[in-house]
Amino acid sequence: MNFKTLLVSAVIGTSSLFFVACAHHDGHERTGREVVTDSTITAQVKAALLAEKDVNSFDINVTVFEGNVQLAGFVNSQWQIDKAIQVAKNVKHVKNVKSDMVIKAK
Repeated sequence: MNFKTLLVSAVIGTSSLFFVACAHHDGHERTGREVVTDSTITAQVKAALLAEKDVNSFDINVTVFEGNVQLAGFVNSQWQIDKAIQVAKNVKHVKNVKSDMVIKAK
């Protein structure tokens, strides 16, 4: 098992546990399935971004609520923003992708 595969597995595993433990409460009770689905989507988006060699996925934060993905962070170019959005949209069960990414000042 190479390092990248091990890293992707670790990200997926810890992301799933973290998001199940930190479920958002906004007045209506979310089912366990909703929380797990959002956690799974988060892990899958992070893994997909990690697999993109031209996108610095460590600079992008991924938040998911009810299938809606929010990407935030500082990246090097508009191309990286567009690519990250495209990658996130291609993940199964993603309903919408919102970008709050900003291009780093040079």
